[in-house]
Amino acid sequence: MIVKKPEADVVIDKHEKAEEAVCETLCIHHEVIDKYADQLITLDRANGLAELFKTLGDPTRIRIMDALAKSEFCVCDLAELLELSQSATSHQLRVLRNSDLVKYRRDGKMVYYSVHDSHVSELYRQGLEHIDEG
Repeated sequence: MIVKKPEADVVIDKHEKAEEAVCETLCIHHEVIDKYADQLITLDRANGLAELFKTLGDPTRIRIMDALAKSEFCVCDLAELLELSQSATSHQLRVLRNSDLVKYRRDGKMVYYSVHDSHVSELYRQGLEHIDEG
C-alpha cells in the first residue's frame, strides 16, 4: 500500500522502516492542533476502547464471536463446536459478557448466548473486512 503525504508530493511505502517514517524537521502546525484539540478522545474513553480491543485480542474469544455472529448457541454446543471444555468456554463468555460484547438468556436449565447488539456485529464485520483487504 502506498500512502501519499497530504502536504507534499512524497510517497511513503508502508514497508519503510519505522524510524525513517518521521518528520525530518520539527514543525508544529498550531492551526491543526487548535482545530482538533477539543475533539480528541478523552483518556477515559480511550481506556475503555483499549479494554474493548484487548478483550477482542484473544483468538479463542474471536472464534466465539465468529460463531455467535452466525447464530445463538447454548454453552454446550458452543464448547463442542469450538472443541473447548465447557469450563474454558464459560470463562471466555464471562470475559465477553463483562465487556458487553455478548448477552445470554436462560431457557430452563439451558443458557444461550448471542452477540450483544448490532454495534458489536458491525464492529466484528468491519474488523474482518479490514483484515481481508490486507
